[in-house]
Amino acid sequence: MTKRHTTKHKIDRRLGENIWGRPKSPVNRRPYGPGEQGQKRRSKLSDFGIQLRAKQKLKGYYGNINEKQFRRIYGEAQRMRGDTSENLIGLLERRLDAVLYHACFAPTVFAARQMINHGHVRVNNRRLNIASARLSPGDVVTLKQESREMPIVLQARDNEERMSPEYLKADYKKMMAQFLRVPRLEEVPYPVRMEPQLVVEFYAKN
Repeated sequence: MTKRHTTKHKIDRRLGENIWGRPKSPVNRRPYGPGEQGQKRRSKLSDFGIQLRAKQKLKGYYGNINEKQFRRIYGEAQRMRGDTSENLIGLLERRLDAVLYHACFAPTVFAARQMINHGHVRVNNRRLNIASARLSPGDVVTLKQESREMPIVLQARDNEERMSPEYLKADYKKMMAQFLRVPRLEEVPYPVRMEPQLVVEFYAKN
């Protein structure tokens, strides 16, 4: 098992939720935490625990972004006009790896990050190998010609359980996706409930 798959499994097991909606998630078979104490009844979480869990879930969904990065994104969302929780989701969804994943060009956000790092992705006809790079409305993401037949790309493209959301315009013949606009929370196809307002509350108190 690769490190990438191990990381996904650990996140799901730790949170007790299938946060990517994957059919092979270990939570589907064992809906409890890892370790000997995993099957014992969980005690009621405090407000801090609920907020921390919401942060871990959202952070984990986007490829387990490190804490320093995630706090910096929150800081930017807080400085923007409007609702901080909506701003936070908007900033996360503008990431190149998130766009590649939601366009169904990669089976997981981890695979999307790897494809970007290895130079398979172009933005506006220029190679871009920074997974955290932010897109603007109108930007066009494409895969290199020789990368379009990679097994992970075909796997993602042919997965009938996933669909590209309305804020992206995907063309699978050309393997091209255009980022149309910054989405609202309810438009993002999260398989589980995300609560960015609790994340805002967590950082406001800590």
